[in-house]
Amino acid sequence: MRRKQVGIVAALLAIGVVTLTACGQGATQSGSAAPAQEQAQVENAADNAVETDATSGVDLLRGTANSNKADQNTGDRAPENAPVETRQKWVELRAGNAGGLEPAVVNGKGLSVYWFSDDPVNGGVSNCNGDCAKTWPPITVTKGTRLFFPGIRRENINFIKRQDGQFQVTIGGRPAYLFNKDKKAGDILGQNVGGKWFVMNPEGKRAVPKAEAPGQNNGQQGQPAPGAKPASSVTFFQGKNQKDFGDSFAVGVKVEKTCQDLRGGFLSLNPDGAVKIWSEPGCKGKSAVVSDAVNDASAAPVGFPEGVKSYIAA
Repeated sequence: MRRKQVGIVAALLAIGVVTLTACGQGATQSGSAAPAQEQAQVENAADNAVETDATSGVDLLRGTANSNKADQNTGDRAPENAPVETRQKWVELRAGNAGGLEPAVVNGKGLSVYWFSDDPVNGGVSNCNGDCAKTWPPITVTKGTRLFFPGIRRENINFIKRQDGQFQVTIGGRPAYLFNKDKKAGDILGQNVGGKWFVMNPEGKRAVPKAEAPGQNNGQQGQPAPGAKPASSVTFFQGKNQKDFGDSFAVGVKVEKTCQDLRGGFLSLNPDGAVKIWSEPGCKGKSAVVSDAVNDASAAPVGFPEGVKSYIAA
């Protein structure tokens, strides 16, 4: 019996030592800043709450596929011959550049996304089925699919049920498709085919060359573009040009009416509306209001040498 008691006391003492050691480590760490990427990851985990669509069962998350650690061998980047369940693990629809059209919607592989003029807006149906759907693959999802949507407003995303029972993503009330002849990022071989197929912008309308797009001010005037809605979310990238691979980390955040700090400086961003950004934490220093993607916050017209460090609703 005495041996058992001694063993118990020894175990308790060991636990106490481990606890004290852990506390000591925590105290030491609290006195020094964690690396910017680690801090950004913590913030990302806090802000990237999952919203599950009640109709389709799809999980919607802010940020990019990479920032949400999506499996690169599945989803949009799965091989073309992969089973449908593998390709539906995740879908990324983001605002980007499609062959000079900007903003345009592209998927996680950079392929252009199209809409079909024979589909009624907000009609709840797709008129591209059978052989049509082989040429123009619909972007379909299923229960448990993770959908990432940097640069697109959540209110513009919805789902319809197709003839075959699958759910198809809609943007701005228009069903979304790919074109089977587009093979690489930037291809827009489906643009204006038959006068009925068009590259889609983040509002579900026709994407146009950047020079023709309204409100490309990127903070030049310090005011949102005319008619721009306040941003509900924004994706920040540590690197320039919205780099989302290698050593560049991305974080998707919800835009609030109170100032929010970023952990470190971010050199590019992709908002889904107007957001006010600052060069210093606490919404201090130099500021700019942007409505569109910024590929280099350190350069004019924004001109934040160390990147964006805080933000607030515009």
